[in-house]
Amino acid sequence: MKRALLLLLSLAAVCPASDAILSSAHRFRIETVAEGFEHPWALAKLPDGDFLVTERGGKVFRIAENGAKTEIAGVPPVVVKGQGGLFDIALHPDYAENGWIYLAYAKPLDGGSMTAVARARLRNDRFEDLEMVFDPPADQASATGLHFGCRIVFDGRGHVFFSIGDRGGPTTPENLAQSLSSVTGKIHRLRDDGAIPADNPFVGRKGAMPSIWALGVRNPQGLFYDTATDRLWETEHGPRGGDELNIIRKGANYGWPLASHGINYNGTTITKNKSLPGMEDPVVQWTPVIAASGLALYRGDKFPRWRGNLFAGGLASEKLVRMELDGAAVMQQEIVLQGTGRIRDVRAFDDGFLHVVYDNPGKVVRLVPAE
Repeated sequence: MKRALLLLLSLAAVCPASDAILSSAHRFRIETVAEGFEHPWALAKLPDGDFLVTERGGKVFRIAENGAKTEIAGVPPVVVKGQGGLFDIALHPDYAENGWIYLAYAKPLDGGSMTAVARARLRNDRFEDLEMVFDPPADQASATGLHFGCRIVFDGRGHVFFSIGDRGGPTTPENLAQSLSSVTGKIHRLRDDGAIPADNPFVGRKGAMPSIWALGVRNPQGLFYDTATDRLWETEHGPRGGDELNIIRKGANYGWPLASHGINYNGTTITKNKSLPGMEDPVVQWTPVIAASGLALYRGDKFPRWRGNLFAGGLASEKLVRMELDGAAVMQQEIVLQGTGRIRDVRAFDDGFLHVVYDNPGKVVRLVPAE
């Protein structure tokens, strides 16, 4: 098990005279890319420079360089309930050759919904050739509107990872995050066409869902695969306290709800255990929570002193947290943004800027150097 780090957060300063924000490493400004969205969830960048933005309500928009929006047709049906709807969007690493775009969403099923992953090709502002990559078991449908996940990332070796939350299940013993027979509360790994990899950790185990890569997570809404280090980073919502940053490892158990730094929202105890043998401790836990959302690792050229840093968004906290790494350890944290809105997604693309998606107000911005 790793040892959790409890680190003090410092706050970047706003410089009104120059309309710039001063962090400990860089001065930057916020530029609006596009606005007027209804609960945008995720952002992807096409090779031609246009962006694709998902809205939780089930819409996808293409954003041109001038900010003009075009709605994309052919989105699969989604259940829009509570936190459920349309979630992540991601381009295949070989998108230029195969054209695949991946979507995560709450799929309608008898008795409710469950998180699903599909892929399609974009032609003339319409999704075509739709294929299911992860079609959830119909008998595991949930009627709740809570804790769907879901982020999608690739390892560059033909695998896709995605997260599914515990669907707001009650805590021990009813919560299914510890059950290998349930898809909920897990990180999953598939071949990029949806096939089960033979080396997944629970393949062949009786009653286990073979797509499971790791278990014991609550509501993971941040996921980033760093191909340079082969580390899969994850952030997840704790309950009242105990948001987490984790490194996801093959077959590992991340403890929820048997071990947690949080308590129930009504103040009662979930568990007395913050750590348990055989279960992974978080790299960082946040109490009070940041309401963890999108996650990105910056390797661009516009902010050289941010290279190799993780950036985690926060919803209710309205924070963007920068984390300096030393290998697998977080050495220092800084609040780069606070009070500018509920941050849903954070992306670092090949243009070198850092992009931020605000759930409310519904807009996409980028951080640009002011130095």
